Amino acid sequence: MNTTYFFAKRYLLARKSHNLINIITWISVVGVGVGAFALIVVLSVFNGFEKVISTMVGQLSADLVIEPASGKTIQLDTFPMERILALDATRGIVKIVEEDALFRYGSRQNVGVLRGVSEGYEAFTAMDSIIIQGNLMLEYKGQHFAMLGSGVAWYLDINPRNPAALLSVLVPSRGNPSVMQFEQAFNQNTIGVSGIFSSQQEIDASHVIVPYDWAASLMEYEGMATSIDVFVRQGMSVRDFKKEIKQIVGSEFLVKDQYEQQETLYRIMRSEKWAIYIILTFILIMATFNVIGSLSMLIVDKRKDINILKYLGADQTFLKRLFLTEGLMISVLGGIIGLLGGILLVLIQEHFGLLKLGSEAGAFVIDAYPVQLVWQEVLMVFLTVLAVGGLSAVFTVYKALKRIKTLRLME
Repeated sequence: MNTTYFFAKRYLLARKSHNLINIITWISVVGVGVGAFALIVVLSVFNGFEKVISTMVGQLSADLVIEPASGKTIQLDTFPMERILALDATRGIVKIVEEDALFRYGSRQNVGVLRGVSEGYEAFTAMDSIIIQGNLMLEYKGQHFAMLGSGVAWYLDINPRNPAALLSVLVPSRGNPSVMQFEQAFNQNTIGVSGIFSSQQEIDASHVIVPYDWAASLMEYEGMATSIDVFVRQGMSVRDFKKEIKQIVGSEFLVKDQYEQQETLYRIMRSEKWAIYIILTFILIMATFNVIGSLSMLIVDKRKDINILKYLGADQTFLKRLFLTEGLMISVLGGIIGLLGGILLVLIQEHFGLLKLGSEAGAFVIDAYPVQLVWQEVLMVFLTVLAVGGLSAVFTVYKALKRIKTLRLME
C-alpha cells in the first residue's frame, strides 16, 4: 500500500486529539457533498427543461428549413425540388408561405402570422399530438380550414365547434403601398376554423396555419414559397443530410437545422444553465473553506507526528504529498457522496415524477419537474470537485507546513 495514502486514510478516519477536528472534517465532507449534489441536480433539471422545450419546438418544426439567402421568396419553378426528393434520406417536403396578418372575429382582432402549408404537413409533423380543441383538418371536400394557436384563439374568443365561425384574414397587398388607397392596401378573405393547437407560447400567441393554396392566393405568392420544410427519414443523420442539401441548393439558399431555427431560444437556455453552474461552483468553493480549516487544524494537531516522520527520514516533499492526499480524500469522499445522492434523486424523479410542478392536474404541459441525467456532466462535476478541492489543499498545505517550519526554527 502507498505510504502517503496509508497515513492520509488513518488521519481521515482515526480519532484526533481534539474532537473538534473530527467534527470539522466531516462538516467539510458534507459541505463538498452538498455542493456536488446541487450541481448535478440543477444541471439535470435544466437538461430536462431543454428536452421538453426541444420536443415542443420540434412538434411543428421541420428537420431542415431552406430559406433564400437574399430576398423573401423562393421561385418554385427553378428550385431543385425533384433532386431533393430523390435523396434517400428525404422523408418529405412541404412548401411554406408566411406573412404577417391581421385576424378578425366579430368585434375582436389580433395581429399575428399567417402560415400556409402544403399537403403532407399534418403527416410529417406531430401536430395531431398538440390539438387541444376541435379537429386536425386543413381541407375537407374542397373546403379550406384554419388551425389557430391557443393564444390567438383566446384573444379572438373563437370556438372551433361553432360551424358558423369564420375568421377574417387581412394581409398587405404586394406592390407600392404609397400609391394605394386603404382599401387596396390589404387583401382579405374568410376561412372556417377547425381546431386549436398548443405548442409553445410564442407560436401559440401568433400563428394561424392554413392550406398553402389558400394562403398563396391571398398573399399573391402563387408559384412561390417563403421557405421549404424538409423532413428526414428516421435513423438518418440530419448533419450529413444538411451537407447534401447545401451542395444541391448552393449559396443562394440558407439551410437551417432545428437548433439554428430556434438559435436565440437555445442560446438563452444554455446561457442560463452555465450561469447557474458557475454560481454553484462558487458556492462549492466557499464550501471548501471548511476543507482548508480542517486541513490546517489537522496539520497543527499532527506536529509531533510530523517531527517523528522527519526523524524517520521523511522529507518535506513526503509531508506535502501526505497532507495533499488527505485534502483530496476529503473532497473526493464528499464529491462521491454528493454525486451518488444527486444521481439517485434524479433517477427517482425521472421514473416516478415525485416532485410536481403544480397541484392541479393539467395546469402545465408536464405534471412533474423534468430531469435528464447526462453522464458527461456527472464526470464534469466530479472533475470540478477535484479541481476545487485540490487547489484548496495545495494552498493550505504549503502555507501550513511553511508556518510550522517557521515556528520550529523560532523555538
